[in-house]
Amino acid sequence: MLGSPQRYRLVVLAMLLSACAKKEVPLVEVKGQCADLFKSQVCTWAKMQGATVVEAGATVPIASIDSSPSSEPMAWPPVAAAVASLPDSAQSGTGFHQLTVYWEPMGHPPGPYMTPHYDFHFNLFTAVEIAAIDCKDLSKPAALPAGYALPDVPLPPPMAKMLGVESLIGLCVPQMGMHSLPAAELANASQFKGDMVIGYWKGKPVFIEPMLTRAMLLEKKSFDLPIPTVPGLAGIYPRKFHAEWDAKTNAYQFVFSGFAPGA
Repeated sequence: MLGSPQRYRLVVLAMLLSACAKKEVPLVEVKGQCADLFKSQVCTWAKMQGATVVEAGATVPIASIDSSPSSEPMAWPPVAAAVASLPDSAQSGTGFHQLTVYWEPMGHPPGPYMTPHYDFHFNLFTAVEIAAIDCKDLSKPAALPAGYALPDVPLPPPMAKMLGVESLIGLCVPQMGMHSLPAAELANASQFKGDMVIGYWKGKPVFIEPMLTRAMLLEKKSFDLPIPTVPGLAGIYPRKFHAEWDAKTNAYQFVFSGFAPGA
């Protein structure tokens, strides 16, 4: 038979364990919007503990990638293939408002990116703010992430004639913004596979973009892309990106995590 001191300690331990169990907040998945992307749908989501976002991202079925058309009508500004807002409850905890997906069947300048690829823009601006980007303001950010460049890109003559400009300053695209890219990739003579792009408008970060080739996605393999420290981004943004291939659902889970305020 247990003595009083030992029995007392066990009772206290049981009470502490019970209190800890009650304080544990469950991880809950919150659904965002879904949008048609060719022959399937891309859907946004977030995993939250109370008001804290642990992970957020999108489900991208391989059926959408498989059914990407070999060509698209030329349009300026480019037309998004899909637009899906993130869950309302997760937007303040991620910095992301919506996902816009662009399919580039012929790629685009500069050279390493002239290959079929997808642009997955996770926008730090609201839809209204994104729509107002016209690329008339040519100001660039005071500082870029380490190892990144913000190039002025000369256009091929047919495109230059159509747009009435000889180059895109800071690779600025209306309703997107400027595109800063890994400098080492820009100097690479071969075509890229996957890069993390940081977008800007009027000197402020406007999107974080996994830019991924169709060929890479069709490999059906999980991968990571580094997210750089972004100078000038004081709001919350993620520090990690992982694309998890799920053979059971035939889809990728694009997972952002490590959300924290910038400097």
